[in-house]
Formats: sequence, structure tokens, C-alpha cells
Amino acid sequence: MTPNDRGSVTVVVVAYGHPQELARCLQPVSGEYPVIVVDNAGEAACRRVVEASGATYVASGRNLGFAAGVNKALGQVPAGHHVLLLNPDAVIEAADVDHMAEVMGKPGNELLAAVAPRQHGKAGVEQRVLWPFPSPSGAWLEALGLGWLSRRSSFLVGSILLLRNDALTDVGLFDERFFLYAEEADWQRRAHRRGWTVQVCNDVRAYHAGAGTSTDPWLRERLFHSSVEELLRKWYGSAGWTSARVAAVVGALIRAAVRRGDDRRQAWDRACLYLRGPRRAARGLETS
Repeated sequence: MTPNDRGSVTVVVVAYGHPQELARCLQPVSGEYPVIVVDNAGEAACRRVVEASGATYVASGRNLGFAAGVNKALGQVPAGHHVLLLNPDAVIEAADVDHMAEVMGKPGNELLAAVAPRQHGKAGVEQRVLWPFPSPSGAWLEALGLGWLSRRSSFLVGSILLLRNDALTDVGLFDERFFLYAEEADWQRRAHRRGWTVQVCNDVRAYHAGAGTSTDPWLRERLFHSSVEELLRKWYGSAGWTSARVAAVVGALIRAAVRRGDDRRQAWDRACLYLRGPRRAARGLETS
């Protein structure tokens, strides 16, 4: 099966260094689907990997972040193509992409905006793919250890995510205020409000290293929570963010009081991060 007789899918990868990870990511899909790689680091080694695979290389010129990188690639996706967002530290076989596209095309799934496979990391550990949208009420439930009571709508993580072409047209581009993390949650929240749904494809299992292209957990932590703040401010305003922020501090202090060792230290760090404000703490880190 060739790119011409497979379903209409274009693969989009936003890369930032780590050419070996990128090569592993591209190997199963290059030559099977059109692939566009946006290089946010501008590294010669990554360019060589992309060109050797036959994929389209796009130099961003600077570190645009994930959302802006995706948007840059979307401008080159052929009309009518679904888009597979694929992290450079993730691997999925072309046959599994075919199957997800088939699921999206089944009768009754016309309003299915996004499909993701089950995912596992190193040593085969299963990763959670479906998460509830962040909200102030959800933050309080989590703080009080009652997260299991949540009945909120959910979104799929963006590490390996097939997006329907009609949904992209209807919902629009990714919000570039999100530098890294939460951009897929925001897009799916917008889709949900317009009547679209999402689904985990349980009979497809793919690999995702998780933080495979980042070696700094401190930086990841701050960028992640900065994006959560951005998302909550966007959807719930300043009052909603303040409520969620207080919940995060309360929850972190409760954990710090009952845990020991590294867990206690991490809880204190989380409390301090939210007391300061994640966006303020992450200011200037995007370009580091």
C-alpha cells in the first residue's frame, strides 16, 4: 500500500533536537504517508534525518512551540487530508494509522473529531490517554482526593492523535498562546462545544517514550502548569483561575503534610509554584 492508495492522512511532527528519536519516529510512516516535519531547533542533524526519510522539512526559524509549529505544518497539508499529530518520541505503525482512519470513517462516526491509540512507554507501562478537561471544580475534587467523582468531558493527549479534516476546518487552528502542553486540550474543548466527539481506539497500541525529547523535568513541570493556567484563564476567567489556583495550593499542602521523602519535596515545590503563579514562574523559559 502506497501513500496514493492509503487513506488521505498527512503526518505532522514538530521536532526539537534529538535526531535519533526523530529517526525512530519517522521510520514506520515515511514512504507510507506524506510527512511534514517542522524543526523548532534548526539542527542540521535533524534536517539530514528528515531528508533521508523522504519527509518534507520545514525550518521554523526559531522555537515556535508546539501549537505554532503544528499550525505552520497545517498550511502545507493537502485539502481533504486528516492529520496525524505524532510526537518525535512516539512510534506507530502505518497499518495502525490505517485502522484509526478506518474507525474515523465508519458510519455513525461522522462527528468523531479525534482518535488516539492506546499508548505504552518504556518497559511496556500503559499510559493514560483520556483525561478530563481541567476546571476549577475538578481542581477542588483532586485537591480533596475526590477526583474519581468527576463527570467532566474528556480530551485525548496529543502525543499520537488523528484529527479529522472536517473538524480542523470547523474548529480552526491551534491556539498559539499555548507554547507547550494543553494546546490539544484547548482544541478539543473548542471541538466539544461545536458538537464533535473524541475516542480512544483500544485495539491499536503504540509507543510513546514520554518526555523523550526533554531531559529537564523541572522545566517540563513549569511549562506544563503554565499552560494549565493559560487554559483555565481562557475558559473560566480570572475568578475561575483563582479558585483552581487555591485548590492546587491546598491539595499540595495536604500532600506535603502526609507524605515523606521525594513526594513531600515535590508537593512543597508544587505549592510554591502555584503560590507564585505558574505563568510567572515559566516566563522566559520557552526560549531556553
